[in-house]
Amino acid sequence: MSESRHVPVMLQRCLDLLAPALERPGSVVVDCTLGLGGHSEALLTRFPETRLVALDRDKEALRLSGERLAPFGDRATLVHAVYDELPAVLERLGIARVQGVLFDLGVSSMQLDEAGRGFAYAQDAPLDMRMDQTTGISAAEVLNTYPAGDLVRVLFQYGEEKQAKRIVSAIVREREKEPFTNSARLVELIRDALPQAAKRTGGNPAKRTFQALRIEVNGELAVLERAIPAAVKALAVGGRIAVLSYHSLEDRLVKQVFAAGAATTAPPGLPVVPEQYQPRLKLLTRGAELPTEEEVAENRRAAPARLRGAQRIREEAE
Repeated sequence: MSESRHVPVMLQRCLDLLAPALERPGSVVVDCTLGLGGHSEALLTRFPETRLVALDRDKEALRLSGERLAPFGDRATLVHAVYDELPAVLERLGIARVQGVLFDLGVSSMQLDEAGRGFAYAQDAPLDMRMDQTTGISAAEVLNTYPAGDLVRVLFQYGEEKQAKRIVSAIVREREKEPFTNSARLVELIRDALPQAAKRTGGNPAKRTFQALRIEVNGELAVLERAIPAAVKALAVGGRIAVLSYHSLEDRLVKQVFAAGAATTAPPGLPVVPEQYQPRLKLLTRGAELPTEEEVAENRRAAPARLRGAQRIREEAE
């Protein structure tokens, strides 16, 4: 495995966003999406007094990043967990509050590059797409067993695919002849099903369907809906959170949680806002920050990235 293929997205900006909270001795940072450990390695290097807790649901990612982070010894604690399990992980480790949290959402470089995982539409592979291959149903099972209406919902909702009905009609017709097993057949079916005009925009026409299947198989949005509020709650006052999203559904969810935390909850018309209604968060980014043109030129996977940051400024209201 070459190290060069894994370039952490917006690395410097993430480190700078978290820095004010992590420069104190004894601080704890959680990398909720360890992957190949690029962000984690940089955090441990830049903040030598900081302890890292890193989560990943993919056992192969944990093994590879464990080798990479071995030089940091017991400063790094790697845990096999999905990121909405963060509160339970911290409780088990006896950590009450943390100073920093980082999420790098979406598929890791390793998962995209491992042909056998079926995440990438550019190469033929078994339609698996599970981030944790020890549990759950595969993308092939979704394609072969979901009723047509559910498949349309998945493609439209999670892939924002306008041609969902047309694609699903073709899937249902084809799966009756023979169940789906590999990605190449699905890619070909999508190409054939789409009208000419739809194929001319937005890159590979299979991209949206593959995104939708991946989100469904891994329950990504449901997990994220639980994970972002849990991560905010785990922050100590002064602690900071940085979230990298790669499509509008994730970004919208993050934006909503941050905006709610940064708003007053006071009834309108109060001359003075009491403490319990004051905002809990301060936004650190104006809207979502985008990668620079230089970064996208170096790492095409950074292109869709959106970064949002927030800081905990008060305890939760009692």
